[in-house]
Amino acid sequence: MTDCIFCKIVEGSLPAEKVYEDEDVLAFRDIHAQAPVHILIIPKKHIPSVRDIGEEEGPLLGRIFSVINRLADELGVADKGFRIVNNCGDEGGQTVYHIHFHLLGGRSLSWPPVETVL
Repeated sequence: MTDCIFCKIVEGSLPAEKVYEDEDVLAFRDIHAQAPVHILIIPKKHIPSVRDIGEEEGPLLGRIFSVINRLADELGVADKGFRIVNNCGDEGGQTVYHIHFHLLGGRSLSWPPVETVL
């Protein structure tokens, strides 16, 4: 996708503070961090959202969650706890349509994350 910011990070035309990279997965620091540890984990393959995941992406998702666990250990948040977030669609808060997971930790995280308005 030529207009996808995360695809541009994958191809190297936009900078990012990378913390992990392999042939399928890239992880980098969120520039709008909401916690002391706030990492974005993305597949290098462009997948717009979780609504576009099929059974064939099972191994890729397993790889992503393996990377999340590795990073939680390396960044010192595994033992105390952390949050993994995926936003899907406009009302779900998705702003970049390239599937990504937020790894948040390093502070106590409340629930709900913002005040509930019904």
